[in-house]
Amino acid sequence: MANKLQGAARDAALEGLARAGWALQDGRDAIAKTFVFRDFTQAFGWMTQVAIQAEKLNHHPEWSNVYKTVEVVLTTHDVDGLSDLDVTLAGIMDRIAD
Repeated sequence: MANKLQGAARDAALEGLARAGWALQDGRDAIAKTFVFRDFTQAFGWMTQVAIQAEKLNHHPEWSNVYKTVEVVLTTHDVDGLSDLDVTLAGIMDRIAD
């Protein structure tokens, strides 16, 4: 079960995510980031690696891919907003992208 981020924990998480290029999405309690890769193969490979980790977490991103660019939105529908799962998956995505 996911835990909705609130109060100081939410503020700290958002601060760390912002340093990594994540931003609150307008109109929703969600974070978004654009990942740009060298080419389509690298983008799709990254998405495949992330998909494996997302499945292990049972937490799946909203994302789209056009050529070498992947747009990602993370939110937790079960808690109607940001949760610890979003922070975890964002960190995994950033590590795999490096």
